[in-house]
Amino acid sequence: MSILRRDLVKLGAGLTLLGTANRMAHAQSTATSPPAATPAPQSTPFDDGTVRLIAQRLSKKPYSPPSQALPNAIANMDFDQFRGIAFNPEKALWHGQNLAFDVEFFPRGFLYKPRIGMNEVTGGQSTPIPYDPDLFTYSNPVLRVTDDLGFSGLRLRYAINTPGVMEECAVFLGASYFRAVAKGQNYGLSARAFADGTGNPKGEEFALFREFWLEKPEPGVESIVIHALLDSPSLTGAFRFTIRPGDTTVFDVQSSLFPRQDITESGIAPLTGMFYFDTNERNHVDDWRPAAHDSEALQMWTGAGQQLYRPLINPTDLQFSAFEDSSPHGFGLMQRKRSFHDYEDLALNYQKRPSLWIEPIGNWGDGAVDLVEIPTPNEVNDNIVSFWRPKQPMKGGQEYSYIYRMYWGWDTPWPTQMARVAATRIGGVTDHADARFFVIDFTGAPFQNVPQGANFHLISQASPGTIRNVVVEPNPEIQGWRTTFEFVPGDAKMCELQAQLAGDQGPISEKWMYRWTP
Repeated sequence: MSILRRDLVKLGAGLTLLGTANRMAHAQSTATSPPAATPAPQSTPFDDGTVRLIAQRLSKKPYSPPSQALPNAIANMDFDQFRGIAFNPEKALWHGQNLAFDVEFFPRGFLYKPRIGMNEVTGGQSTPIPYDPDLFTYSNPVLRVTDDLGFSGLRLRYAINTPGVMEECAVFLGASYFRAVAKGQNYGLSARAFADGTGNPKGEEFALFREFWLEKPEPGVESIVIHALLDSPSLTGAFRFTIRPGDTTVFDVQSSLFPRQDITESGIAPLTGMFYFDTNERNHVDDWRPAAHDSEALQMWTGAGQQLYRPLINPTDLQFSAFEDSSPHGFGLMQRKRSFHDYEDLALNYQKRPSLWIEPIGNWGDGAVDLVEIPTPNEVNDNIVSFWRPKQPMKGGQEYSYIYRMYWGWDTPWPTQMARVAATRIGGVTDHADARFFVIDFTGAPFQNVPQGANFHLISQASPGTIRNVVVEPNPEIQGWRTTFEFVPGDAKMCELQAQLAGDQGPISEKWMYRWTP
């Protein structure tokens, strides 16, 4: 579940990885031989329905994975060798053409072995993008080989922070993983096209984007369209991404899925991130920082209009949670703490990592937002996954379409008049070893003009267990309010807690939800 992620951290601020390939060379003798002549790429007609037709036809055939064969010299490339192969930005697709975007490509090698097709679309025609070893520079000349290796993924560049300075804003690399940033952000959590069997002891199936089509944008256009063909033993799919980078980077996603067989554990719009520890959860963690995570909570806006907030945990044992809903307004893995002092990490800058909000377009029907939390002993592994699971299994031979909008940014895309959870803190209770002390801070619109002497109360629930000694009081340090309470689990090994701040007219805050385990 985490095979493609923390290498990104090692690569540093200017990197961008994500997952795929294995590549590099024959031998030194081969590396110095001239490349064989290759025929000019042939163009074929292309429109918005092309990839859907390819996926539909492919779904009627047995799965055949793309080639992972690589020359011996690079078949066992390590991480340092892989990052020592850099795309030459002067040779980026559309470089120097006065367009808002250009595209760089990743080599094959290391974890990223499958050969991924790359095509340029212009004037209604699709043309394969040819591989050339001289598109790259090499820290070790031995790694340069003349075989037609192809690519493993792509990096999208745009002047997202400084006018005229092209910087990467999105990456597609590894299985069906992709990630993006908004202006001023660093990479954090990832998304992928589809989840199948996430957290299942039998193992998860990872679908693969095996081919991309990049529509050449017109001059002056600040958006780009990328098509992708999804494939796996269980299904195929066609994806159309319209990407608009900026203060919030927005992906409009149109997807068509074609199961080859019945799928009972499907996941739509899956999000993947890391939660190591924070003030609510630092069991078995001996670390000098206040917190370390890509995302701190799962946030949901239900079809009935409820706003829910579920702080993440790093559990002792794998945990599943399912939040049933019908036609949800949205959900996402959120990073609300935005101060350097929330993390104190000069290298990893967790305060600059994006939140990712999913807005379904149209009626997604009945289902649940699933949350999978996996134990991790460090911050290297992705251990958090969330997605929409339709209530009904997918049937082989049918087509399923999902349209949604992804917001990579600093917060949710919509304002709220509800108070929001600013922090969750948990500690022990003096002289009561069986109890835990909870502190929840709320901030937001309801506290902007609070009349003198106003009082709020807490609507709380524990199942099982007991909540006692509830206190609700102003917190002037954050221009908000704080509630504290003691929680006694008794003999329970797992408890679900809920809390919502309320006034005389009813709830004024989003609903805080928490799973407690020993």
